[in-house]
Amino acid sequence: MKKSRYFKIGVYLVLLIIIFSGCSSANGTSSKKESENGTKKLVIAEPVHLIGYLPLYAAIREGFFEEEGLEVEIITATGGAHVTSVVSGDAWGNIGGPESNQMANTGNADPIVSVVNVVNRANVYLMTDTEQTIANTSKEKLADYLKGKTIAAGRFGGSPNLLTRWLLMDVGLDPDKDVKLEEPADASAVVSLVESGQADIANGAEPQITEGINKGVWAEPFYSFASLGDYPYSVLSVKKSTIEEEPETVKSFVSAVMKGLKTIDEDHELAMKILKQEFPSTAEESLQASLDRAYADSLWSKDGFISEEALAKPMEVVEKTGVYTNGYQYDKLIDMQFVDELSK
Repeated sequence: MKKSRYFKIGVYLVLLIIIFSGCSSANGTSSKKESENGTKKLVIAEPVHLIGYLPLYAAIREGFFEEEGLEVEIITATGGAHVTSVVSGDAWGNIGGPESNQMANTGNADPIVSVVNVVNRANVYLMTDTEQTIANTSKEKLADYLKGKTIAAGRFGGSPNLLTRWLLMDVGLDPDKDVKLEEPADASAVVSLVESGQADIANGAEPQITEGINKGVWAEPFYSFASLGDYPYSVLSVKKSTIEEEPETVKSFVSAVMKGLKTIDEDHELAMKILKQEFPSTAEESLQASLDRAYADSLWSKDGFISEEALAKPMEVVEKTGVYTNGYQYDKLIDMQFVDELSK
């Protein structure tokens, strides 16, 4: 498990960066400002501009934050910076996996706490070369099928990669011995790896799935991690001190996000319109396929709630793969008081 050791070292280095960035936050960019029209301006960091974050984008474009007296700006911060930017004070909050927050909370006196759910399914799928098929996805059959294959698994340490490793271990395989994992940093490379014959299987999501199907690279996914059920894949989080010092602001923020969730759930036509605005260079066919699959798999949370049972799933993934093994406490990582209050 040489890569696991390297990744753990990387995690510790990130934690050191977090500590020092937290000490120097007074000189950084303010994550909360007063805008010219009197509304509070909040900065939210995202790890990548993602179709799955559509409810958040809808809350901005449909004026739900403005109705709450807020102005939200989204910044894209890659490589884990969506987490460290909250710790340093450069961002008011972030969207991403709660397990990433938990790793950053180690030794942090002001932990990051998740306040509302957005993406409630593990938005990752496995596709295979069109000449290879598997109908039975029981653990035994999956183990037989996956053994010896080359899998384009994405960046080591990223959620798609960790979910793939978790599945291999769950069916009784060793990710470092029983398969060969190709781990490109560029997620879009998985299509070309299968197309060129360098990989038998790839993980990914829309619009990659449709892209591969249209090119004849693979068929429909043979395995969907969305089948794991409720899974807080991407949640919105803020510092604990923010909840304590600005409860009304956090409540207003959560209220706007919940309006965004409701709008995307009920108005599919508007959802498509917002997708086109957020991803103008993506083909309409790919956007429609993304939307269709999202609705079919119940991708988005309908109520913003994060349950203990659901949280246990991503935490099991990081523990089983050895990325993070220090445990967690639901009540310290998740705060549903605003969702509960707004749901009454």
